[in-house]
Amino acid sequence: MSLKLIDSFLEMILAERGAALNTVAAYRRDLKELYNFLHSKKTKLQNAKKEDLQNYIEFLLSTRLSAKTQARRLCAMREFYRFLYSEDIIKKNPSDYIQSPKIKKSLPKYLTEEEINLLIDGAKEKNTRIHLLLEMLYASGMRVSELVSLPISVITHDLSTLTIVGKGNKERIVPLNDNARIVLDKWLTEREETLPKNRPSKWLFPSSSTTGHLTRDGFFKSIKKIAIEKGIPPNRVSPHVFRHSFASHLIQHDADLRSVQKMLGHADITTTEIYTHILQDRLKKTVENSHPLAYSRPEGL
Repeated sequence: MSLKLIDSFLEMILAERGAALNTVAAYRRDLKELYNFLHSKKTKLQNAKKEDLQNYIEFLLSTRLSAKTQARRLCAMREFYRFLYSEDIIKKNPSDYIQSPKIKKSLPKYLTEEEINLLIDGAKEKNTRIHLLLEMLYASGMRVSELVSLPISVITHDLSTLTIVGKGNKERIVPLNDNARIVLDKWLTEREETLPKNRPSKWLFPSSSTTGHLTRDGFFKSIKKIAIEKGIPPNRVSPHVFRHSFASHLIQHDADLRSVQKMLGHADITTTEIYTHILQDRLKKTVENSHPLAYSRPEGL
């Protein structure tokens, strides 16, 4: 019965919320861990009490799991019990009023503008496809999974914007700068020349993979090679680092959080607020450079 409840919950977030398959898979793993913990205490998921869940939280804190993983497991737990309560499977939500530990959020890692330019130059030396991928990532702030799976149908006549479908099947419009548009126009010509005859593809970046389009892992293997060639530590180049760099550099150049939120496709601005450390650093430098008390004063004054 307990495991069937997990399946019912996952079907709900997939059908009603349009959750991504990766999210569903992560929730399944998280809830299975909760199930295993409660099972070891001879308690069923639907019979868990507030004290049982509090014990689970304490157990998570005692592990070596990253702060991000702990936070996700707590989120999965809360969402699951809200679902059981809303479906009248349980009469009381045991996750209500639980004191969750404050898990320190790690600051987003991002590259400098100089490092981004080095990577783009390196990609330009390779081929048009990898050059375009980097230009589009940095110009739009798209998730890598969104970029590699773009259908050719998203291309507009003037190439100025793209309408993409992100998390939760939500559409958003992302802009393309002049550099990205020029390389995109070049790639569209090359793409047609490289496609096998009588085998059209619906993807902007077709490949021989099982999905029919370039894979996320395949893309980043190429990026890491370029990073090594340009003297950038490859461990600093991760699937999300271009997205973080896009947002961080926008804020460094005075973009407001609301605009960045829309371009990133964040449903809640609190998600975008992880980039406020950029604002804090900038304000500190402004005070140091502009405030009269920041200058050294002659002795005796």
